[in-house]
This record gives sequence, C-alpha cells and structure tokens, in this order.
Amino acid sequence: MANTTNQIRAKKVEMTQVFREDGVVVPTTIVQLMDEVQLEVGDKVKVVGKSKGKGFAGVIKRWGFHGGPKTHGQKDKHRAPGSIGGGTDPARVWKGKKMPGRMGGQRVTVQNIRVIEVEEGGTQVWLKGAVPGGRSSKVLIVKS
Repeated sequence: MANTTNQIRAKKVEMTQVFREDGVVVPTTIVQLMDEVQLEVGDKVKVVGKSKGKGFAGVIKRWGFHGGPKTHGQKDKHRAPGSIGGGTDPARVWKGKKMPGRMGGQRVTVQNIRVIEVEEGGTQVWLKGAVPGGRSSKVLIVKS
C-alpha cells in the first residue's frame, strides 16, 4: 500500500456506537492513524482493507442459495447447489458459476464513510459505519 498525499495508513482498533443528543445510535469504527495527516469532522473518505476470511464455504453460506426441499424423497441434498449446467450443450460448466469455495479474505473498498470525531492530537479517528477487516487489521484511508 503505497503512501501518497491523499492516502493515510491506519489500523482498525474496534467497533462501537455513538449516541447522539437526538437519540440516534450511530455505528462507528475507531481507527488508529499511522501517518500524520489532517482529517476533519465531516470529511468523506473511502477505506480500503482486507475482509475477514471465512475459509471454505458452501453455496448456501457463500452465495445465499436456498437449498433443496426437506421432504418429497430428498435425503442428503438439503444444502446441495442443485444442477450446475446443461447436458449436451454447452457440455461444460460456465466460467464464473457460483460454486462452493474460499470466502472472504479479499481486498474491499467501502466508499462515502464520514469522519465523526477526531481525537486530540489526531491519532485516532472515529468513522461512521463498518470498515473491512478484523481488529488490528491494516487499512488504507483515501481522502475524497
């Protein structure tokens, strides 16, 4: 992750909630800045990070398939994907077919995240919403 003028290296600390005076609950992510850059309350940024890895997942967890019927002669096919392609034509499985496999652990960009609060000294920033990755994962904040 190269550092240019509008990119800030940071580390995700944790997620929490902020209760505003009008009673609205705002989900926030606390981020520890590694670079000395000026961020102000109200700035819109995009955050780039690596999502949490989920390991090998089936089609129901990975793609939201509904699974097969629980009755009418079905025995061991409740979480199976079903048919995966044509027979004679095209006589193969289409590229990009939704199948079981590794889930998560990929580069994710979340856009239009608003800065809610900046701690004294500017080392910690509170961002509105979710930021990719787990605790202590490295993220890249790009100023819009």
